[in-house]
Amino acid sequence: MDKTYQPSDIETKWYQNWEASGYFSPSGNGPSYSIMIPPPNVTGSLHMGHAFQDAIMDALTRYQRMKGSNTLWQVGTDHAGIATQMVVERKLAAEENKTRHDLGREAFVDKIWEWKEESGGTITRQLRRLGASVDWNHERFTMDEGFYKAVQEVFVRLYDDGLIYRGKRLVNWDPKLHTAISDLEVENKDEKGFMWHFRYPLADGATTSEGKDYLVVATTRPETMLGDTAVAVNPADERYQSLIGKFITLPLVNRRIPIVADDYVDREFGTGCVKITPAHDFNDYAVGQRHKLPMINIMTIDAAIRDTAEVFNSDSTANSDIDASLPSAYAGLDRSDARKAIVADLDSAGLLEKVDDHALKVPRGDRSGLIIEPLLTDQWFVATQKLAKPAIEAVEDGRIQFVPKQYENMYFSWMRDIQDWCISRQLWWGHRVPAWYDAEGNIYVARNEEDARSKYNLAADIELHQDEDVLDTWFSSALWTFGTLGWPEQTERLKTFHPTDVLVTGFDIIFFWVARMIMMTMHFMKNEDGSDQVPFKTVYVTGLIRDEQGQKMSKSKGNVLDPLDMIDGIDLESLLEKRTGNMMQPQLAEKIARATRKSFPEGIGAHGTDALRFTLYSLASTGRDINWDMKRLEGYRNFCNKIWNAARYVMMNTEGEDCGINGEPVDLSLADRWIIARLQQTEQQVADAMQAYRLDHASQAIYEFIWNEYCDWYLELSKPVLWDDNASPEAKRGTRRTLIKVLEATLRLAHPFMPFITEEIWQRVAPIAGVIASDASASIMLQRYPQPEGEKLDEQAIADAEWLKAVIVAVRNIRGEVNVPPSKALNVMLKNSSALDQQRLEATKPFLLKLAKLDSIEVLAEGTEAPASITQLVGEMEVLVPMAGLVDKEAELARLTKELQKLDKEIQRLAGKLGNAGFVDKAPADVVEKEKQKLASMESARDTLQQQYQHIESL
Repeated sequence: MDKTYQPSDIETKWYQNWEASGYFSPSGNGPSYSIMIPPPNVTGSLHMGHAFQDAIMDALTRYQRMKGSNTLWQVGTDHAGIATQMVVERKLAAEENKTRHDLGREAFVDKIWEWKEESGGTITRQLRRLGASVDWNHERFTMDEGFYKAVQEVFVRLYDDGLIYRGKRLVNWDPKLHTAISDLEVENKDEKGFMWHFRYPLADGATTSEGKDYLVVATTRPETMLGDTAVAVNPADERYQSLIGKFITLPLVNRRIPIVADDYVDREFGTGCVKITPAHDFNDYAVGQRHKLPMINIMTIDAAIRDTAEVFNSDSTANSDIDASLPSAYAGLDRSDARKAIVADLDSAGLLEKVDDHALKVPRGDRSGLIIEPLLTDQWFVATQKLAKPAIEAVEDGRIQFVPKQYENMYFSWMRDIQDWCISRQLWWGHRVPAWYDAEGNIYVARNEEDARSKYNLAADIELHQDEDVLDTWFSSALWTFGTLGWPEQTERLKTFHPTDVLVTGFDIIFFWVARMIMMTMHFMKNEDGSDQVPFKTVYVTGLIRDEQGQKMSKSKGNVLDPLDMIDGIDLESLLEKRTGNMMQPQLAEKIARATRKSFPEGIGAHGTDALRFTLYSLASTGRDINWDMKRLEGYRNFCNKIWNAARYVMMNTEGEDCGINGEPVDLSLADRWIIARLQQTEQQVADAMQAYRLDHASQAIYEFIWNEYCDWYLELSKPVLWDDNASPEAKRGTRRTLIKVLEATLRLAHPFMPFITEEIWQRVAPIAGVIASDASASIMLQRYPQPEGEKLDEQAIADAEWLKAVIVAVRNIRGEVNVPPSKALNVMLKNSSALDQQRLEATKPFLLKLAKLDSIEVLAEGTEAPASITQLVGEMEVLVPMAGLVDKEAELARLTKELQKLDKEIQRLAGKLGNAGFVDKAPADVVEKEKQKLASMESARDTLQQQYQHIESL
């Protein structure tokens, strides 16, 4: 083995070997175990959230594979309708100065497929870099031919079942992309705005209780008033009870609109009067439905004022009774320009009461950045209430478990108040809606045009044209668990691997993806007895990875960490270019550059995949938010080094030696029996943690065993046996066998978490341990996962070894107290020792003499007075180190006095600084906190030195 661990030298090599050998494909043997990867966007690249979830899925898959399961980790990507179309449209504009309309639909879609073939594999290459053991032989794409058939089948069946319909409803409309978008694609931004208060004249001579002939309504969107169809008041508001049922004359358009009573109105907010615009506000739409108010759409798809309004009844049928005319002065104006003009005109008419500053939650499209307009459009919807009922029951009765369990409440709260789902998008890239129309607008839903003619008995001369819309990306991804396995065909993969075992996902898409997968799967997938089949048995909800200050990672903050940079490293200049290279705002770019230089003055060093993965597992608690910690990453890079160096030590002492692997007689030392027993306990801890989806506990158990027990203690305890010329061949053989066997088992134990380093070392260790022949081509990933064996759990060995360790630590503590160098041999006495202590002393004396660096160790007879000594307790037994000739008392007291004086001076300085209000009030909170921690640390150090001083003085 090389002297130093270099992850870059081994990771690519081993991944290519695994993939080429077909190890990631299902074995066909054992109980089935399957996980579906949440399909990343084909346009995307690996971010920390992907790395976190994919590392978890890989650990679960590798763990089950090694336990003998027939494992499938299904891989695939999502066509990402809006994102992909935007990428290609930008490319087309930059390279050819054309729009998609210049090309036409068919040619533009061809362009997207070309782009997908050339550039759409970035994230799958990155998955390989992370070590993901997915089944690449069956990679799926939500627009591949098989998936297209599944999507068509689901749409047609749901339509035939009366669960899909077309209707005119309010949707989130992106004026730039010209499509409806989901709530998930809307970002609510905190922005400063205004609240305008307008006077709406009362009609028919009505007056308020105060004698006013108008009501004052407040709005943050004056431009929508052109579409008002009512003013609402709270039914319990005494001020307006006499006006309920009367009318307003809507300014500018002179439309008579009613005053209605609705509990939606907060009587304490503003004037207690609210304008109702059902065609341009979701809350108003709900009020309008309750009161059967007409809906007046005043906007175009560009969010500009229409020449003439579109008027509909509350049931979405056309309304020809209401005057649809709009003031010509506003026609064609963008909504922001219309707002200015309308406010100015109302002010001129004396109808502007006042304007207040107002903090707003502004909905913006996450792709376009424009303000989203609630718009009344014709869309396709899934009627979800019938589908939701069995999906709720599946979680209630435990067929689907959420981990952590509290996320069930989030799921239930949404599902029990579920709204119909808008599934159509006005895009060209995606699954085109399988519906056809004739000249009269009649709808024919079928798998293709030929099927439509046959299904609906249409004459050959009736012209049909297909719906222009495509389906929401979430619609196709809702079929992911069964669509990827070949449905609607009843394939062997579908029968074997569905339902899947666990879904690993984030809490933010429980509504948008998890719930919809459950609804769709239970409607279409049935068990042999006809009961509904669930898509997965467990939903493991991960937290969100934030930066080290707990802030959400975002490009605008410049705090995004690329997992590949953690793995391979990146210099500062490249990191700055990545974070600020495309920024249009120089001031923001400079701010991000300063923060980057402060956090990473030398860039980011290479840590390797295993160190990154192990860091992610250590953070995989059940909390919602996870703060990234670069120090942990560095620590686990050191952990990899520790494993590497331990393996080199073991191989130097076992390779070419008699290790007793063929059943030769061995004598096991206490240390041998102890480490074997501790391995059994660690194996049980890992098994329990994996069962509970606590990968943080599993990784911590492995870390503690390898670093603290195998490396720090057992390797040292092996030396007195291996280096003792008087030790028997059986004893040396026993220690060598234990060294290599425990290392080999530990590598298997750690493999799901650290696949690369464990494979590299195991290939060298396994032949020595007798697991494989030296010329074998086996992989650690196909070996049996270590299982605890009760007969190897030697409790007595554990107790005896803990006593031994405690005595060694006691001696080391005494050395530290009085500054005795490790090289100086000590004489040690044991006082108040029990018969068991003395028995343990006899059994462990060679270890104690070697590891504690002792000349002698003896038991003081009862009643014997001990010389002046420094003492440490091990249980009730005293460990004594006589000080005669060991320490120059006066010199040591002088040294401690000097150290204490230096500490006192620094403590006074820090205390003065923290007592200065000018510093505490003006300095950043994190700087003040660091100073407080520094002061506390120094005060603790002073207390320790004072105790040492008193101890030496008393000798």
